[in-house]
Amino acid sequence: MSSKKLFEEDGPIFMGAKRNKTNCSIGIFGVNYDGTTSFKPGARFGPDAIRKVSQSLETYCPHLNKDLERINYCDFGSLKIDLEETKNIVKKVHLGTNHLIMNDLKPLVFGGEHSITTGVIKGLVQKFPNLIIIQLDAHADLRKKYLNNIHSHACTMQRCMEILPTKKILQLGIRSGTRNEFEEMHKNNQLVAFKTGNSCELFKKKLSQFKEFPIYLTIDLDWFDPSVLPGTGTPEPGGFFWHDFEKVIRVLQDYNIVGSDIVELSPDIDQSGISSVLAAKVARTLIMTLDKAFQKDLI
Repeated sequence: MSSKKLFEEDGPIFMGAKRNKTNCSIGIFGVNYDGTTSFKPGARFGPDAIRKVSQSLETYCPHLNKDLERINYCDFGSLKIDLEETKNIVKKVHLGTNHLIMNDLKPLVFGGEHSITTGVIKGLVQKFPNLIIIQLDAHADLRKKYLNNIHSHACTMQRCMEILPTKKILQLGIRSGTRNEFEEMHKNNQLVAFKTGNSCELFKKKLSQFKEFPIYLTIDLDWFDPSVLPGTGTPEPGGFFWHDFEKVIRVLQDYNIVGSDIVELSPDIDQSGISSVLAAKVARTLIMTLDKAFQKDLI
């Protein structure tokens, strides 16, 4: 299927991105959907908000010593979707992901709500059957069903586990969920204890056994503390800060990250725009993490 049939190509574009996939290694698309939001809606406006405010960022990241001007990546726009049931949205995300994979592009998906992740994983496991997932999130998202919807954003990691051949998810710093969800995480040894300000030694240790595995990184922005990112539909006190994120990303530079997503930005909740800026900076960091070219001559 052509990109014109899949994506809305009008509208804002992420900073420095191309519309043409030629010579690109990373592909971006958005999913303007928040149909299962259970508290405050508005995540459907997240993808365009990330793109718009990205123009305010510098292209260079001193933490990673990389510059977007030296990376080729394209932005296909957002998926063409109707206000359909979540199951059909997940199918369309799957189609969008397959389009990128067929063009040798690593997917970076802007949500929208977290239910979309299942569609990306469905596409990636066809190419990477030994895929594992790393989840940064306030919530476990391991419910079997929520509000009579098995495809709810509160169930997305459960759905991913069902289609993931390795059955391997590392959930970093989860701080909210049901008793059953926490029992499941402990039983499967997939919850990685992490507190703000901590070192990443435990994360490094757990991740070291997956050195040769392809990894998908899913980031629900409510992982960050509401004091720095209030613009999300289900804020959860006791979260993380930018320097915590930098520590995690530094660890991941030594691994094979083959795709990622950023979900649950609800920009209109935060009229200051700070949440959108933080989300855009996360996106910049992920492009640099997905890119494996070593920019040795940067200062």
